[in-house]
This record gives sequence, structure tokens and C-alpha cells, in this order.
Amino acid sequence: MDVYDITIVGGGPTGLFGSFYAGLRGLKTKIIDVLPELGGQLTALYPEKYVYDVAGHPKILAKDLAKNLAVQAQLFKPAVVLGEKVLHVETIEHEGEKIWQVKTDKNTDHFSKTILLALGAGACVPKKLDLDIPNEWEESCVFYAVKNKDKFKDKNVLIVGGGDSAVDWANEFSALASKVTLIHRRDQFRAVQSSVEEMKRNKVDIKTFYELKDVKGNGQLQEAVIFDNRTGKEETLKIDRLLMNVGFVINLDFLRQWGIDMDKNAITVNEKMETNVDGIYAAGDIAAHTAKLKLIATGAAEAATAVNFAVVHINPQAKLYPGHSSNLNISL
Repeated sequence: MDVYDITIVGGGPTGLFGSFYAGLRGLKTKIIDVLPELGGQLTALYPEKYVYDVAGHPKILAKDLAKNLAVQAQLFKPAVVLGEKVLHVETIEHEGEKIWQVKTDKNTDHFSKTILLALGAGACVPKKLDLDIPNEWEESCVFYAVKNKDKFKDKNVLIVGGGDSAVDWANEFSALASKVTLIHRRDQFRAVQSSVEEMKRNKVDIKTFYELKDVKGNGQLQEAVIFDNRTGKEETLKIDRLLMNVGFVINLDFLRQWGIDMDKNAITVNEKMETNVDGIYAAGDIAAHTAKLKLIATGAAEAATAVNFAVVHINPQAKLYPGHSSNLNISL
């Protein structure tokens, strides 16, 4: 039986930095992620978006940030298991101590002294509107995330949504596409106000109180039928690219089945990033506490905090804080 000191469930930014920091603390570490590659939503949903709120990086593409985090995480050679979804955890006895048995959908068992849940927003999938969209259009002319901006170059683009992603892509495509139209079902946007103001200054046709009713095309996307939800008046737009940023469907019921206390769609933690289950920690967007701030930077700090307390959980005689990395004797 190969037992790890800490198993990190989630290979996004928080999980990757947590893996690096666990290696820094000398822990034998494993990462498990349901996705086929490391990076979480940075690579799966937003690889071409710029990230601006990471210390030391005034502006960096999400895919490049994910790559840097993965390289940093690999410095201490953690075990990495991709394409497996964690289904259940339970405690077992091993050599006189309690450890965790982690079961996945691949009928695989992993064993660990502690667990760090770095699930981001959870195992989420993009919401899809109730429209009759041919399967072959998805990822060719109908998109729920942008993985290649060039597919929108010189195209008539319709964006559906009013959050950060929708507004950010409207701004990004305003200089790339032939025309950009954004529709939102109300006149209040959930996006950062500065981005909304930028969108209003850019060449974006903004239609509030409009929703998408239908899409049409002969072999490929050609038209979108939208309607004013106040009057029912319909309008047909000529488009050849559709980007729907209307949120995600999140299912975290499996965590409740483990006996973990939840606050809506987040895991309740204390200042040590401990959950109510002994030996299980949570960090990043999935963790909820009174001073919560959902940033990549704070997720990294929470991961480091969780790892430090995991170290003491494993060995009560260990130092809680190792000091600054510049003062450590590290051989890489």
C-alpha cells in the first residue's frame, strides 16, 4: 500500500500551488483531477483570457499562468493522476493509525494521511440554453468557452451573458471580430464595472433585456433570433459565431455525503482551513469563511495555510511555519 502524506483533489491554481508548498514542507504529495490536464478552469475554460490580479504578473494569459503553476508544482515531483473523479473517501486503519482511502470512478483506491480539497467552483459544466443546436456546431461555431481566439477573427459574434466572462470577451473580440453583439436579460451586469464601461466605449452592440430564442443555419450557423423579454418583440441577427456565457451547473452533493459541512456551494472551514472532518482541509474558491476573497492569490495563501496545519496533523512535533523559502536549504 502506497500511502501519501497529502492528497490534493483538484489540479487548478490552488491545488497546484498547494502541491508545490507541500513539497516545500517535505510531504509526499499526490494530485488527483477529473480533467485530462492540469490547470483547472484556466486551461479548460479560459486559456485565452488574460489574468491581471496575480502578484508579479501585470498581465498573463490563463494558459501561461497554468503552465507556470504546473512547472512549479512539479519541482518536488508529486504523483499526478488525471482523468479520475473522486467519488468517496473513508478512513481505514493502517499500521496503527487512521488514514484516508480515496475511491475514484476508475475503480482505483488512493491512500493518504490527509486530504486537501482544492475543487475550485466544483465539478462544473457550462449551462446550456434549451435550444435545438446541432451537435456538430458545438466547438465549431457555437461555444461555451474560448480556447482559441482565432476562431472568432473577422466573424459576426453574438455573446449571451452579463458576467465577467461575457463582458471580457466582448471587449477582447471588439478589436478581433467583424462585429460583436452582446445580449443580456437585464440591464444590470454582474461583471466588474470598469470592464462594463470599457465595453460601452468599444464597438460592441449592447442589447439589454434581450434573450436568445433560436439559432438557424443551413449546415452552419447563420442567424440568431433574439427577443425583448419586456415586449416579446423579436429580432433576427446575422451571425456566424455564438458564445454563451450564462454560468455553470455545479453539483457538490457528493461532499455532503462525506459528512462535510457546506455553506451553499462551498465548504465551511476555520482559520486553519480545516473542515469539520478531521484530516480534511479545503482551500481556494471551494472554501468558505468570514473573510473570504475569491482570488488566485488568496487561494494560494489558503493552500499554504492548509498544508502547514496538515504537517502538524501528521507530526505534532513539526514546526507549523517553516520560515521564508529564501531562507530554506532547498535542492532542486
